Amino acid sequence: MKIYNENDVVISSRIRFARNIADYPFINKCDETSAKEIIEKIRKTLGESFKEIDFSSIDEIDAVSYVESHGVSRDFIKLKLPHSLFVDPDKKIKIMACEEDHIRLQVIYDGFTLDSAYNDACKIDDLLSLNLNIAYDETLGYLTQCPTNIGCAMRASVMMFLPALTSQNKIKSLINQLSKLGLTIRGIYGEGSDALGCLYQISNQESLGVTEEGIISKLNGIVSRIIDLEREARNEIYNTYKDKIIDNVMRSMGTLKYSHMLDSSEFMRCYSDIRMGISLNIIKDIDYDIIDNAFNQVMPYTLMKHYSKLMDERERDLARAKRIKELI
Repeated sequence: MKIYNENDVVISSRIRFARNIADYPFINKCDETSAKEIIEKIRKTLGESFKEIDFSSIDEIDAVSYVESHGVSRDFIKLKLPHSLFVDPDKKIKIMACEEDHIRLQVIYDGFTLDSAYNDACKIDDLLSLNLNIAYDETLGYLTQCPTNIGCAMRASVMMFLPALTSQNKIKSLINQLSKLGLTIRGIYGEGSDALGCLYQISNQESLGVTEEGIISKLNGIVSRIIDLEREARNEIYNTYKDKIIDNVMRSMGTLKYSHMLDSSEFMRCYSDIRMGISLNIIKDIDYDIIDNAFNQVMPYTLMKHYSKLMDERERDLARAKRIKELI
């Protein structure tokens, strides 16, 4: 079975830089005029290669759909000051202007691709630094509104699919071990979110007194070890409960193909089973790209955006079942 970028276990890799312009106070002290000036400076620096989305005037469905696709944070869509999102043509590089910091640059790539994401994030960061007076202290590093981001002001994270370790109740132990190593594990939408579909974000906790390269190296090493542990656990579960695993996978496939209504929690369970089935070569006619795209497309607000209308829960469950059939 072909495995590309370890995507049987790793969904995506993300690099995020927090930066501020020294000529302005932090966002919590900015007024509307300052926020508009900051956005204008970022706009001029990026040029026409990035599309700007003004979140001050975006509707709720569009706004929350960006949260569901990890394009912006939940806090970003609640801001009162002017705030914009800048997106590159491939939609892999996104810059939140006037979030918690003046600039939140993030690059998200599929699979276990931290090095590539980091290299491309650095190119945009260099462009911003060349044209803007970025707040930096020789002792403290990059100055940020939240003290936990001071230093290199970088968060590197990997989204991992860990159904076997979850079923073996090993996630709590993993959380404790990662904490001792300066890493943290969170749910799919970061701090305070749940691990839907057995998806977990693993990222660095520290940014002060460490280097960007050191963070990447540590995370690469630990994620590689977790990949091995998850694969070992999958093989162990499959060898012990082969018929039950196959039955769960095929029942979940039937649910997605033939349901008239499908709620979010049931879809998450089916998603996890089917993704596990692909990795164990039980499912051969659907690949990771198809099921992961389906995951993104049937989130509540992304679903409503696709059909261009507000829906209640019943309508979303009907639409989700319909959309799944179109996608798989």
